[in-house]
Amino acid sequence: MAEPEGWIDCHDPFGRDRSMTVLVEDDRVLLVAPPGESAVMSVTQTRRLHRLLDQVADRM
Repeated sequence: MAEPEGWIDCHDPFGRDRSMTVLVEDDRVLLVAPPGESAVMSVTQTRRLHRLLDQVADRM
């Protein structure tokens, strides 16, 4: 079963608060966007996602 590594706050196209979750299972990384939505991210949120993915990759 995939283990949650963290999440990044984002918004959907209508400006509602959502989050993108990062899960890890064995040697695979899964990005879970808001169900049925697009994840709209600011530059800062994109940088946070980048750092989180780097951290996960370093542990693999």
